[in-house]
Amino acid sequence: MKWYAPLATAALFLAACSGPANEPAESDAPVTPAAESAGVLNVYSARHYDSDKKMYKQFEAETGIKVRFRESGAAELLEAMKAEGENSPADVIISSDAGTLYRFEAAGLTQPANSEILDEVVPEHFRDPDGNWYGLTKRFRVIVYDPERVTPEQVDEYADLASADFDGEVCMRSSTNIYNLSLMGELIDRMGADTAAAWARSVVENFARPPQGGDTTQIEAIAAGECSVALTNHYYWVRMMQGSPTQRAAASKTKLSFPQQDSWGTHVNVTGAAVAANSPNRENALRFIEWLTTPEGQALLTTETKEVPLIEGAKMPEGLELLPAEFKESVFPLNKLGENQGEAQAIYDRAGWN
Repeated sequence: MKWYAPLATAALFLAACSGPANEPAESDAPVTPAAESAGVLNVYSARHYDSDKKMYKQFEAETGIKVRFRESGAAELLEAMKAEGENSPADVIISSDAGTLYRFEAAGLTQPANSEILDEVVPEHFRDPDGNWYGLTKRFRVIVYDPERVTPEQVDEYADLASADFDGEVCMRSSTNIYNLSLMGELIDRMGADTAAAWARSVVENFARPPQGGDTTQIEAIAAGECSVALTNHYYWVRMMQGSPTQRAAASKTKLSFPQQDSWGTHVNVTGAAVAANSPNRENALRFIEWLTTPEGQALLTTETKEVPLIEGAKMPEGLELLPAEFKESVFPLNKLGENQGEAQAIYDRAGWN
């Protein structure tokens, strides 16, 4: 877990925060009276990309607001904020997956943004109904498969992963992973809990090995011949296709299927942001989240991650041309993914999906 802040203000920020900290990084922008008068912004982020650091610097340059940020896993940030209580310095929370954002909301760590700008530019199903969090970028939960062993028609629905055709051919990551929990959260609503549970049991019966690793691990396992189908978020595959020669070679042995094109559409999720419940700099927090919906903010959010900009008209990052030019996305209220999270985990547990 790391903290970063301009040297002029780092000591005050770090003193207010729990946990170990590394030496703060000095901002490239000079500290001027105008900048000081614009105040500060404290970001708690579960992301860890160099492009985010550029994003903070750009926001500082445009607004004079000094950005200080803390990067760690979402679970660690949530526990840190609980421990800090009303004294938490957090202004903005950034995390991937609506299911994770729901956890911050359910813990009472967010507050309604009450932003006309965000309500206008962020589609309704990509935000909390009460404005406690807003989606900023999109990611798709797709099926990755070995085209030498699997035809596209065999993997055009999530239900296909439960087919007897894939006995001993399915690789997966843990059921506790938020991406899998959120997918199940939608399947419960779309298929009904009983059918979703039957699906989970059949998928477990098709496992080639116990659940392990991350999404990249599943792609590598297919390339190595350990299995022929798996689930992944689209951007892991895109990054591998633009990565090292070894990564490109592995990803090139696989293809992606965007399921449910003849029904409700491929499962879509978000990376999003929330105003922290006890934000000491609420106006700056709101200004920052709104800035992230501008073309510039969208580009910085997605250029390295290879997520899809959520705001209409924003430039697509390099590499997304490898995906289908058009496909049907699920239109689903993402707050339900969090609401169904407990039932989703119970279904996985009963199925033996470790």
